[in-house]
Amino acid sequence: MQTYLKNGYIVSMDQQDTVFDGGGVLVEDDRITAVGKVDPRLVKPDAEVIDLQGKYVLPGFVNTHVHTSQQISRGVGDDVDFICWLHDRMWPFESNMTEEDSYVSTLMTSLELIRSGVTSFAEPGGQFVSGMARGTAESGLRGKLAKSVMDCGEGLPEIWQRTMEQELEQQVVDLEKYHNTADGRVQVWFGLRTIFNNTDELCVRTKELADQYGVGIHMHVAEAKEEKEYTYARWGEGTVKHLERLGVLDKNLLAVHTVWLTDEELELFKKREVKISHNPASAMRVLGFARIPKMLAMGLRPSIGTDGASSSNHMDMVDEMWLTSLIHKGWRLDPTVVPSQDILRMATKWGSRALLDEDLYGSLECGKKADLIVIDPHGPSMMPVNDKIAALVTAMHSANIQSTMCDGKWLMRDRKILTLDEEAILKEACDRAKAIYKRAGIELPDRFPVVKV
Repeated sequence: MQTYLKNGYIVSMDQQDTVFDGGGVLVEDDRITAVGKVDPRLVKPDAEVIDLQGKYVLPGFVNTHVHTSQQISRGVGDDVDFICWLHDRMWPFESNMTEEDSYVSTLMTSLELIRSGVTSFAEPGGQFVSGMARGTAESGLRGKLAKSVMDCGEGLPEIWQRTMEQELEQQVVDLEKYHNTADGRVQVWFGLRTIFNNTDELCVRTKELADQYGVGIHMHVAEAKEEKEYTYARWGEGTVKHLERLGVLDKNLLAVHTVWLTDEELELFKKREVKISHNPASAMRVLGFARIPKMLAMGLRPSIGTDGASSSNHMDMVDEMWLTSLIHKGWRLDPTVVPSQDILRMATKWGSRALLDEDLYGSLECGKKADLIVIDPHGPSMMPVNDKIAALVTAMHSANIQSTMCDGKWLMRDRKILTLDEEAILKEACDRAKAIYKRAGIELPDRFPVVKV
């Protein structure tokens, strides 16, 4: 089956970041077979031909850090400090989730991801890879799924108090059952929650297994000020230097947040080709400002993630790109840092690199997977479009994303989700969230006096 998108503004994100004004994209089955000036002889008589009439075509966005298991906990962490968020809200909520809750929460996440132009994501860890795998397979998205792995730490709910061997064994079982399922869209990585909750031996063994299976490791690294204080008090050094001593720092480590880094640690990232996920909304809430301008100046290639709905409430990559364009200019008092073109790279080809898939997707090139989005700039939020690239970052809303394709299949067409029953998922997710809050004993206080009438 062929699909031919013609007469578009094709932002390829290839090696030269080539833009084809009035160009096209030819898709056959799950692959891109032509980009730019498409030879009409390549288009088969039965191909579906879509006249874009100047609309944008971009590679699908890559969300390198999203907690799918937290989607139905939205609102649980608003306006509370980090420890309260973790011990009194988030852990009680997550530890009371079932596999079916995780599945429905993943479906809810998928709806928001598809609507915001995401075609691939990395999940840092819920407790039920089985539920996440089922939801991801049904959504049509690509997902790198991991278990939230903890073998130590204060305040862990009893149900999560597991040994290192138990945690490793479960991950191997998950990987051997779900890795490369759903036509390869569903993959399984190893997870390390945080340095607070992972023993040195677990970190070392995890690295060995990830290398053995040829997959990545997803870990929160140098996330919070409390983490820096903890590692310096215990080892006299930060998380990154400690991971280097353990032999964990490597090109298959996806380090998330990376806020509290020294110059020496950034140099280690560059030396070891560590992958970076920047989560601006989550960082703005309580973590601090990652040194993205410094990273870019050093030649590092960070990606973008949304974090979970308990942290930022928005799983919208368009919002995250916009925030990325603002916060670094503000805290540096320099309007020239982190330009729009770098942010588009972070959201596309640098994202695929972070997920170890840069040869598979992340740009519109012949032979790559047909993961793409169609953007309609028509409307008061984006028009007039004078700077066509900057507008994608500084003016676009997710409502401008008209259609989303992954693996050559439309997940959303003309703003209608095609792979999932959106209304049914919304209803079930709300019902399940209410039940979990009740089981966990979490009561959110009323912000204003409420009068029931």
